[in-house]
Amino acid sequence: MDQRTFTLAEASSMLPQLEEHFEEIKKERAAIVKGRDEIKKASSKADLGGGSTYGPRYIQALEQISHHIDQIHEDGVVVKDLESGLCDFPFMMNDRLVYLCWKLGEPDIRWWHETDAGFAGRQSLNDEIDE
Repeated sequence: MDQRTFTLAEASSMLPQLEEHFEEIKKERAAIVKGRDEIKKASSKADLGGGSTYGPRYIQALEQISHHIDQIHEDGVVVKDLESGLCDFPFMMNDRLVYLCWKLGEPDIRWWHETDAGFAGRQSLNDEIDE
């Protein structure tokens, strides 16, 4: 299966949708954290039948996070870090595959990096990028 590549305009147009996904993920992660102690207690007593009234909400939160990640991946975006909302967009630059790099909270896409470089190798986009 061929990997989707984006133009800068296509990647930029996805930012509002990504922001929505990550806000929902953040909400569901908070629900998981809230119920963590309750779930640990139930887990420790699983051999005795365990259970927790918080269990269904915990499972729902996990399912929702998984759903949002799946939706992002189906669009061709690579999620690098859930907590910070770090994403990469495959992009052809001068006939080689690189990643446009964006993080939740950034107003637009201003960075790119080699596919093996990661966040630490981010470089600023300039006006010479050929879309």
